Amino acid sequence: MTDDSLPELRASDADREHHAEVLRRAAGEGRLTMDELDERLTTVYESRTHSELQRLIADVVAPGDQAHPATRGKRMPVKRGEDGANWLVSIMSGRERKGRWRVGPHLKVINFMGGSDLDLCDAELADDVVRLTVVALMGGAEIRVPDGVNVELSDFAFMGGNSTDIGEDHPDPGGPTIRLSLISIMGGIDVKRGRKLTRAERKAQKHLRHGS
Repeated sequence: MTDDSLPELRASDADREHHAEVLRRAAGEGRLTMDELDERLTTVYESRTHSELQRLIADVVAPGDQAHPATRGKRMPVKRGEDGANWLVSIMSGRERKGRWRVGPHLKVINFMGGSDLDLCDAELADDVVRLTVVALMGGAEIRVPDGVNVELSDFAFMGGNSTDIGEDHPDPGGPTIRLSLISIMGGIDVKRGRKLTRAERKAQKHLRHGS
């Protein structure tokens, strides 16, 4: 007797990235430990079918919960107010901000013989348009901006350099905007769009691309 059942629907790269985002949000809410997140992200990028992906998020998203952050649009959250981070200063030291945090109306990041690593992918903005001024004086900074957020960029470098890789400047007309000013003096600032992949994610994506 022949088996007339249809094969399982294959997952696309977009499907895998969507489910990876669900898991990242779940970890941000405390539903997963970082070790669990790392393990599941590796499995996400190795998954071939939708059912494999669904099993990975079944215990972190309530059935029918359409309000979960990963099921909504990717627009950066905005909650208007004057509070939030407005100064981040690193003097001969380093600073890292990631996960859930609030960006004030005008955030000044000063790096003097030090460095900052700022990830805005899970951050909240204090207004529809916020200013982010980053100064690197004999120091450096790396800034990660979310996919989909508008970025207006200006930069100045003296005996240093700035590197930007953000793709389209205004992917979301009418959406939140970050006005980013970069000033480097004998230093450097890197701006990139999208999340920084973990080592496990990079390994899994490489494995997937080579199909081995």
